[in-house]
Amino acid sequence: MTCPGCLERDERIAALERRVAELEALVRDLTARLNTNASNSGTPPSRNPLNAPKPVTKKKSKRKPGGQPGHPPYLKQLLPPQRVNRTVPLVPKRCDHCDAPLPPSPQAADPGPTRFQTIELPPVVAHVTEYQGHARTCPCCGKVTRAVIPPDIRAHGVGPRLTAALSYFSGCHGISKRGVEEIAACVFDAPVSLGTVANLEHEVAEALAPAHREAQQAVQGAPVKHADETSWKLAGKLCWLWAAATAQVVAFVIHPKRSAAALATLLGTTVQGILCSDRWHAYNGVPRGQRQVCWAHLKRDFQKVVDRGGPSVAVGRGGRKLVKKVFAAWHLFVGGQVTREELKELMAPLIRRMDRVLIEGWFGDDPTVATFCENLLHLDGALWTFVSEEGGEPTNNHVERLLRRAVLWRKRSFGSWSGAGCRFVERILTVVQTRRLQEKNVLDYLHDAVLAHRSGQDCPKLLPTG
Repeated sequence: MTCPGCLERDERIAALERRVAELEALVRDLTARLNTNASNSGTPPSRNPLNAPKPVTKKKSKRKPGGQPGHPPYLKQLLPPQRVNRTVPLVPKRCDHCDAPLPPSPQAADPGPTRFQTIELPPVVAHVTEYQGHARTCPCCGKVTRAVIPPDIRAHGVGPRLTAALSYFSGCHGISKRGVEEIAACVFDAPVSLGTVANLEHEVAEALAPAHREAQQAVQGAPVKHADETSWKLAGKLCWLWAAATAQVVAFVIHPKRSAAALATLLGTTVQGILCSDRWHAYNGVPRGQRQVCWAHLKRDFQKVVDRGGPSVAVGRGGRKLVKKVFAAWHLFVGGQVTREELKELMAPLIRRMDRVLIEGWFGDDPTVATFCENLLHLDGALWTFVSEEGGEPTNNHVERLLRRAVLWRKRSFGSWSGAGCRFVERILTVVQTRRLQEKNVLDYLHDAVLAHRSGQDCPKLLPTG
């Protein structure tokens, strides 16, 4: 017969072993959280804890700073003749060799002149136009008649170019309204109030509404696009700034939620083409065949598995090695060293090895890693879309770089304080970043858009036609 005390002891030991296993898992999870840093998560380097590993630094080179021997020189680019305001000819009067007088006019055998240009900024003073409504007294009846300043003139105290410039400073370079007020007074000698700066931003937002719609429609219909989101603030309340981009256009939208509804606001209820993104659940409504998940995030996730320790370290190390090989093959393709078909051949064994690594983690002893691997296996098709689809990329770096300007703006301004302010942010960022992608002047477009808005004409096209 089994001793009742022994049975009670065995049950208690089993319960304690289960409790120890639970506590070990809890300690592992808490340790993983404490070890979270920029190398194994989306944490920015500026928020790294003190115990985070130092960033990888290159070995100090023995070469001297500056251009190296054999490096082609970067020469100063001369501006075209139409941009030159004044030309100063320097003509030699006597020969350096025999001291004979030289003719003042160029001869047929003379070589062309050497050229050197200096660039200077003239005093920048805003052009001020004063409209005077004069009054005259009638000699017959004695009544006074005053000329009325037209309402279309009185409607705008700041011209379209200065309006575009002030909004450019805040919307492109993140200068505060008070800073814009100071620039207007100190640089342009055109003092304006803080309220005027805000009103001009609202006017620019209205002027750019058609351009914003054009950019959003272009992104929605693009065969390949990247999407991402970052936090924003509306009157101190958390909301989200979403962005979707192609190689030539980007559209920004501010939405209260970080959800599928917000993604639908940006890209429509049915996403067209291939979408590259991270693995946030809002993107799960997009079919896997139309998705490409970001491998830069995967690299950090596998590093996190390694840093987590425990029974799944081998899974993290195996995934980390595969990520390195995937990027090596991709760089060969981008560099033109392999064709698309050769890229598929290079990726085929990596795809099989990745499946084995994820299955090993799925059936491992670490529940957190098992969930991570299971989710990746469910997204298996979305890991490799870039291999076969033209224009696809393995990372979401393109749109993340475009969002960086908005992130810096948020850190300086703490977001917006009104819905109208949010509309200015999403529309000015759309125009600024799109024009930068196209390598075109931003200020000229803003001026043309404001001028068209004030005259009741159509907004100029943001995207090239044809």
